This record gives sequence, C-alpha cells and structure tokens, in this order.
Amino acid sequence: MTERRSFLRHAGAGLAASALAAPALAQSASLPTLRWKLASSFPKSLDTLFHAVECVARDVKAATGGKFEIQLFAAGELVPSAAVLDAVKDGTVELGHSASYYYVGKDPTFAFDCAVPFGLNSRQQSAWMWAGGGMPLLREFFRGYNVYNIPCGNTGVQMGGWFRKEIKTVQDMKGLKMRIAGIAGQVMGKLGVVGQQMGPADIYPALEKGTIDAVEWVGPYDDEKLGFNRVAKYYYYPGFWEAGPQLSIYVNLKKWSELPREYQAILEAACANAHVQMQADYDVKNVVALRRLVAAGAQLREFPREVMIAAQKATFELYDEFSAKHATFRKVYTQWRRFRDEQNLWFRVAERAYDGFIYSQAGGAQQTKR
Repeated sequence: MTERRSFLRHAGAGLAASALAAPALAQSASLPTLRWKLASSFPKSLDTLFHAVECVARDVKAATGGKFEIQLFAAGELVPSAAVLDAVKDGTVELGHSASYYYVGKDPTFAFDCAVPFGLNSRQQSAWMWAGGGMPLLREFFRGYNVYNIPCGNTGVQMGGWFRKEIKTVQDMKGLKMRIAGIAGQVMGKLGVVGQQMGPADIYPALEKGTIDAVEWVGPYDDEKLGFNRVAKYYYYPGFWEAGPQLSIYVNLKKWSELPREYQAILEAACANAHVQMQADYDVKNVVALRRLVAAGAQLREFPREVMIAAQKATFELYDEFSAKHATFRKVYTQWRRFRDEQNLWFRVAERAYDGFIYSQAGGAQQTKR
C-alpha cells in the first residue's frame, strides 16, 4: 500500500495522480489481475530507451499492488523491431513501445507521433501533444490501426551522425551512402544522398568496410556504445530530422477499452513519468559521453548553413507532396504547421535570447568573480 501511494504521489508530467489514487486504492479489491505482454522496438543494450518500459512496468505494478503486471520483451524476442505496431494492432501483444516514424512506409502521418525533419523540439512536441491539439488528432489516426497511443519518452535533439569525410557544401552530399531512412532519408535523397536502412548490428561493419560513408543513430551515449567513432571521425550536428523525437506506448484498442479506468489512469501516469525520465537520463549521459568521444579523437562539426538551408527547402517540398497524396497527412500537417510557426515565435523571443546569452558566456560566472 505504501509503495502504491508513493508512486501515485510522485508520478509527474502534469497528471493529477492524487485524483486517481483514491478510486484506484478504494476499489483495488474488485479490480482484475492482469498479465500483459509488451514488445519493444529496442534492444536491452540501448538501456536508456529500454529503461522507459522498465519504469512503466515497475510503476504500474507498484500502483496496483501487483495486480497489473507487464512482461517486457526486447526487440526480436517476440517480434522484430519494425513489427511492433502490427503486433499490437493484431493483438499478438497487448502493448508495444516504438518510434512511430518506423512506420512511415504505411503512411507518412505516423512520423508526427515521433519526429519529422525541421519539426518540433522536445518541449514543443510535448506541448503539441498534451496542450496543442496533437493528441486527439493522432489518437483519431491511430484508431484506424486498432491502437491507442500514449507518449512515453523523448531523447531530446539528436546528433546529425558520423561521416567518414568532412562535409563543406551541398555538393559533398551527392552520392554519399548513409544509413538513414524514413522521411529523413527522402529529404537527404533530394540532396543526392543514397539512403540505406540497416539494423544496429550491421552498421559498424558496413561503415568499417566503406559499404556506407555515414550513419545517423541517436546521440553520444548510444553512439559510443556502437563504436562509430573508431571508423568515422567527423561527428555532425544537429540532427535536423530529429529535433525532439518522441517514443510511444501502443495499446491494443480493444484491450484498452476493456481495461478498468483505474488501470487506464495508472498506465497513462506511468508513461508520463517515464517520458520525463528518459530525457533527463539522456541530458545527463550525453554530456559525459560526448567528452569521452572528443577525447578519443571525434571531430565535432556543425552542418554548414548551405546544407541546412537546402535540406529545409527539400523538407517542405516533400511535405507538400505528401499533403497532395495523403488526406491524413494533410489534416495533421495543416494543424501541426500552424502550431510550429506559433511556437517558433515564442521560442525566438524568450528561449533563444536567454540560451544564446548563457551559452556564449561559458565560464563567465567564474571570470566575473575574479
């Protein structure tokens, strides 16, 4: 009982945990015992990504006194990484944890539940989902796939990837073979990049042999694990295709509708808690990992402005093409674009001014004291 109260008191991200605690605890004797399976798109070795579902399973179990348990399966243990959505849709598992842009081959609209090139940063993504109209739009879309989606994690802005050669102009991108896929791959394709998709186990040998010239993955902490810096020394930023990539829990829609409302509230609260925890973890781990990578010889490079401008132009041309072909994409994109433009007005006024000053004054406090 104490463990349940502790979780409900501390489960965060704006949910009224105290409001759901009373009915959950008062009626616990009449609530069913459930054992659900969750298939993840991520291996356990990517421990910050996989930790999100470990947090969810832990908190759901604690809040229900062990009556609702979630058994976790890493990528490939039950279904392949890219098959998680279908496994939930078809009822093979009750739950999944994935990055929705893995499924843009079905419909590019999926990307809005994760990240699109030149899209929202992590704060803006959360604002759009929870307060800006994104959640109802995307839940209507996911309903067509028999899925109820719940945000569950964000890595924060990612890096632009590892390159075997330096990139100085758009011309340097032409013919480059890069591990990148989805909408980002199509954008890069407009710049002449030959995009290729491959799993994490295949990337390092392909980069080492020269089968590919570049790879984008996540950021310093995860990239260091895969050793990319040993075969490609130029580390570019920013990952303009992943400014604030959100991960999601998928719930089979039929199972969600049958779930007691107390369990529904607890599951959503647990996901919100894990959502905040993931970015906090990355913001701590990436700092020390980046220092190690640079000390080991990684050469940090910012994408040239010419490349960024060309990529942005190609991106919004692609969105116009998608809008002409996909009614679902057009519906979400129209509202998302309006929200993005308004958010950028605010962030340009407040956030950029503050951040720009602080980052330009590294060590300034110590210098002032002296």
